[in-house]
Amino acid sequence: MNGDATPELRGAPACAAAGLAGVLLALCGLVLGAGAAHGGELKPWTGGATPVLALKDPAGKAHDLAAYRGKVVLVNFWATWCAPCRAELPSMQALREQLADKGFEVLTVNLMESEEKIAAFQESELIDLPVLMDRDGAAAKRWKVGMLPKSFVIDRQGAIRYQLLGEANWTGPDIAPAIERLIGTGVKSQSASTAR
Repeated sequence: MNGDATPELRGAPACAAAGLAGVLLALCGLVLGAGAAHGGELKPWTGGATPVLALKDPAGKAHDLAAYRGKVVLVNFWATWCAPCRAELPSMQALREQLADKGFEVLTVNLMESEEKIAAFQESELIDLPVLMDRDGAAAKRWKVGMLPKSFVIDRQGAIRYQLLGEANWTGPDIAPAIERLIGTGVKSQSASTAR
């Protein structure tokens, strides 16, 4: 486990720190396996309804996934200490830029790190993606994130359509076209309902 996470745990209340340490230990242990999941593939979602996702960004602005209805949204759970997470963020940013005018958004959910650590990472890596802060790991638990990175693709109606475990090239030929089809399907559906 990276020693960077430990000082943050010491600042938490003792009872919460024990729970956070357990979550971090589990994720750190499992993230080693995520490196082997390089080139992860989109798999259809069969896990039921989309969990609530309502968190603040580092500036304190509230974000609610429900407010993004009408867009296809990529929700990605990550942390700066997770090497596969860091490796896939540039392709995620490139996909966001490529599809921004087509009704696509990326929301990254950072797992229990400080605003300062996130800002320093974004500045050093030139990453400009929206970051939501899962300060206590509750969102990751609701979304059943047992390994990092883990991503979900949500359709325009707010339903999870795909999940992806491990690092991925989001602009690659196995992933980007599937997201573009989902965007295109939503556009056609909206046009058809408008025409009626």
